[in-house]
Amino acid sequence: MATTAATAGTAATPFAFPSTYNFPPFFTPQPNSTTRHSQLQKWSSLIQSWCRHHRTYRLSLVDAVDSPLFHNAALRKRLNLAEARAVVDWMTKKEEEGGGGQRAEWIEGAAAGGNTAPKSVAWIWWRRPEEWADVLVDWIDVTGQRGVVLTVFELVQGEATVSQGRSLITQTGSTENGRADHLAEFHGMDNDAMMKALNVLVKRGKASVFGNEGEEGVKFF
Repeated sequence: MATTAATAGTAATPFAFPSTYNFPPFFTPQPNSTTRHSQLQKWSSLIQSWCRHHRTYRLSLVDAVDSPLFHNAALRKRLNLAEARAVVDWMTKKEEEGGGGQRAEWIEGAAAGGNTAPKSVAWIWWRRPEEWADVLVDWIDVTGQRGVVLTVFELVQGEATVSQGRSLITQTGSTENGRADHLAEFHGMDNDAMMKALNVLVKRGKASVFGNEGEEGVKFF
């Protein structure tokens, strides 16, 4: 079962919060529309960075409001559940609609600690599904996987996605914002998030997904 914890996954180094996190007004909804828009952008960036660092794909707001993401214990400031929901709701909207560029997506019917209330769990897309699809295409090209049949399990948990990534990092000597960094980034990815990316490739005519749910295979073209 995929986790929805606020700090799912592991991270080798502590998360570095931005300077705005230590600014008390950051935790208070701003009345001015321009200031509020800037505040929402900063919260979106923080949430994406936090989730990427902790390899969290599904964020449970019920859990997260008590985590350091939304609760600055040193300042004794926090976002409550309604305020956190408002931020994520903004993230789900298109930029043309004044939103955050669809960097989040509500998971309807998701339960969080027995709570099935709407808008309680969301995908956080530090890479949107179409961007993950591009990452997969890069990996397919570099590793020569076109025409090869792989299981979804092999894509998200297979040693090849780790060893290939390490090999490329060694060759380039860089893991910051480079091709080698994101080639291995999907290792350990949430299965459902991977399926969303694969479905993008299916629509593009670059992949075929087959098999029973939970046992899917994929062939890349």
